Amino acid sequence: MHDTRKENQPAALPHGEPCVVVIFGASGDLTKRKLMPALFHLTCSGCLADNFLVIGVARKPMDIDTFRNMIRDGVEHSREIRAFREEEWLAFMPRLDYLVGGFDDPDTYRRLAGRLARIEGPVGANRLFYLATSPSAAPVIVGGLAQAGLNREENGWSRIVVEKPFGSDLASARALNAEIAKAFAESQIYRIDHYLGKETVQNILFFRFGNTMFEPLWNRNHIDYVEITAAEPLGVGHRMGYYEESGALRDMVANHLMQLLALIAMEPPVAFDADAVRDKKTEVWRSIRPMTPEQVARHTVRAQYLSGTIDGADMPGYREETGASPGSNTETYAALEFAIDNWRWAGVPFYLRTGKRLARHLTEITLHFRHPPLALFARADGLEPNAITLRIQPNEGISLAFGAKLPGAVKKAGPVQMSFCYRSAFGEDPPSAYATLLLDIMRGDATLFNRHDGVEAQWRLITPIEEAWAMQPVAQLPGYAAGSDGPPEANALLARNGHKWGAIGESRNYCDV
Repeated sequence: MHDTRKENQPAALPHGEPCVVVIFGASGDLTKRKLMPALFHLTCSGCLADNFLVIGVARKPMDIDTFRNMIRDGVEHSREIRAFREEEWLAFMPRLDYLVGGFDDPDTYRRLAGRLARIEGPVGANRLFYLATSPSAAPVIVGGLAQAGLNREENGWSRIVVEKPFGSDLASARALNAEIAKAFAESQIYRIDHYLGKETVQNILFFRFGNTMFEPLWNRNHIDYVEITAAEPLGVGHRMGYYEESGALRDMVANHLMQLLALIAMEPPVAFDADAVRDKKTEVWRSIRPMTPEQVARHTVRAQYLSGTIDGADMPGYREETGASPGSNTETYAALEFAIDNWRWAGVPFYLRTGKRLARHLTEITLHFRHPPLALFARADGLEPNAITLRIQPNEGISLAFGAKLPGAVKKAGPVQMSFCYRSAFGEDPPSAYATLLLDIMRGDATLFNRHDGVEAQWRLITPIEEAWAMQPVAQLPGYAAGSDGPPEANALLARNGHKWGAIGESRNYCDV
């Protein structure tokens, strides 16, 4: 067998420009579990300049040693760091600084400006401000940075990173965009969705537009329907306060799944650059008509997990979780059917589903092809039509399901699968999503980030669903057992069109072996 790993070694990661990374919310979980392990990985990989520095800003009082020990704990126990080495940590640790201050205190920004001025001589004047905070803090921090003049680009660049959610509905998203635009130009703003940094998400465009065997089939003439799934076995955990306000629709569909839909459905961009790609993604969202309340009732499903068993452990229902309201109707599962009104996709349903306490951790996209026009074997033998599955997580890969003749004298076909697995093909796992995206920000590449019009185009579709659900109160949402594939109502959503979901609990990818 020909081993392609020797000739398909991953390209070396590019180098980021020298800068100071200022993280607001530096004492929080996102900084400890995701951002700092990503920066540590980039440093150890030689991607960051020798004079690269990090300043953490948070209200929590702690000295520099306490802060560094907290970061070390996050880095050392991160699943994204393959091998923690003491000598690498000792080289990284001096790059970390900490500033105690309230986000609503102007003195915080004056002291930050002074500290930056003292170190900018050897480092340069490039500044990356990362808002690892609650969404409500964003306007306050943006205003404080502008008042201190830290938004200006005089002797270098100044960029700001805003975490999702970008608002909670269309009106709040527009208001947030307007507030940030008062202080920063659109070219300085990086609205981050970590899903877009995952290797298979980026590979969607390469897979589609770099392979002539697939692109001619990527349309309504050949594809019957598309399903996009983001499932996880975990419950809400310590995020109950946030989740009670958000629910599955805002938490996952309004950003992650809408992004995946756009990448699958978009037209080819004129170039692989930020504006060209984002223009085409926004076109997709604008091609979907917002639902009326009657359409919401027909084309969406919401549900809440009940008690059940996952991996042999008993799990409580959502209303029994710590901090949940006994009568809460927050959805932990959402399934939707969207129709894209354009030439390529007219008549092809796009089904999206996401949920907590489902059978297993799985994010993937499956394109189901139509039956052959003359079914000599497929229908007679009950053979499923061809399908392409792009696995986002875990175990990134792509698989193609098709039919082949079974051995023997009987002319009968059976299902087979060809699969590509990143780990097997390239000999290593891809870098973390946050490492990829942080490096892109330092290089000024906004291709994988949201633009203001794209954010608003997504909320234009989600807000009518939120409003319709609010107008259709129920005593209790439909339920599904923890550890299952979701509620039966979601199966009925597809069944009326003659379609069905892939089973979450069953592996369809050899990367899982």
